[in-house]
Amino acid sequence: MPHRHCDSYGILEPMNTEKATDRGLMTLMAVSLFAGAGVIHFQTPMLSAIGADFGADTAAVGWVATLTFGGFLAGLVFVVPLGDRLDKRTLVLAQIAVLVPVLLAMAAAPTLSILAAASFVAGACSSIGASFVAIVAELARPSERGRELGSALTAVFLGILFARMAGGFVAAHLGWRWMFVIAALMMLVLFPALAKRLPAMRGGSPIDYLALIGSMAQLLRRHEKLRRVSGTQFLLGISYGAFWATIAPMLALFHHLGPSEAGLMGIPGAAGIIVASAAGRWSDRRGVGPVVTGGAILVLVSFVVLGFAGLWIGAVIAGAVVLDVGIRITMVANQVHVNTLASDARSRFNTVYAASVWGGNAAGALLASTALAHAGWLPVCAIAVSCSGLALLAHLRKRAGTR
Repeated sequence: MPHRHCDSYGILEPMNTEKATDRGLMTLMAVSLFAGAGVIHFQTPMLSAIGADFGADTAAVGWVATLTFGGFLAGLVFVVPLGDRLDKRTLVLAQIAVLVPVLLAMAAAPTLSILAAASFVAGACSSIGASFVAIVAELARPSERGRELGSALTAVFLGILFARMAGGFVAAHLGWRWMFVIAALMMLVLFPALAKRLPAMRGGSPIDYLALIGSMAQLLRRHEKLRRVSGTQFLLGISYGAFWATIAPMLALFHHLGPSEAGLMGIPGAAGIIVASAAGRWSDRRGVGPVVTGGAILVLVSFVVLGFAGLWIGAVIAGAVVLDVGIRITMVANQVHVNTLASDARSRFNTVYAASVWGGNAAGALLASTALAHAGWLPVCAIAVSCSGLALLAHLRKRAGTR
């Protein structure tokens, strides 16, 4: 009788002892995740250069970033779930086949309107990351799933960091249009390798497209564990979004630092990349629950430290490091948990989970920006501490109930 793998929430599933994980394929998907993650991020530091080229003001050029992120959300909701019905390999290759010419069209865009419209399509196609995560979870052996997903998400985090740095560098030295060309070439080089190596993985859902999209709300209502994981990450996402939405004005207010110095906060704020892969291994060995507990505690502690940001710049740096480590740990562990809940609905479960992450970030940005403008920095910290504390309490309560 095959051995069984049990996570901290009591989910049992057979372990695949017959076939080892294909390391070459996993590496190829990690590289693809790295390249794809940057598509929705490298344009952010280039917005001023794009505006200067087209003679557009900040509000007008802001539509490029807005539509890129809007397209990404649309791709998550309306494209990624198709992986539960269609062949995931075909879906990924089709998105890349559209993404490459769209990126080249953005590089050659004659007007800001065309660039913005193309950015929506590029954002929708860049949702391939969620499909790759589902593929990684499906191909990895259950006993190694945490490690493989941790490595995959590390590639995503590195891709985001690289994109933010490379976008500004390329725009300053080569021109912003070349960044879109470089991004297209990266995906074009990966396409034949993915076409050759990715196995066919047809989803098992027989329902039609509209029912497939509508079923996500039903899955959320029906699966208490999905609600728990999504709710926890949503609350922690509020804390994360609150920090990054207010870091620049806070530094200007307390320490008279400008945008360049605020941008450098991305360096200590990327500390979580170092532990993301380890978080996946910890989830395999110790279970998801303890890892999420530790990460949530770190998020809460980070804002206690950040409460002293007005007195000492070191508190800002230390808080950014602790916050990023905590949020990355919980994201990896909860991603592992989501991909153990229903093997026949992984694409939809990943969509719901990703939406909770992005929704929390957006809600945190709105709440914190309003609080900072009307009440100051300490209320921002209070909001973040309250949300991370609620996430921790809810998580611990459910773990205790499960035991």
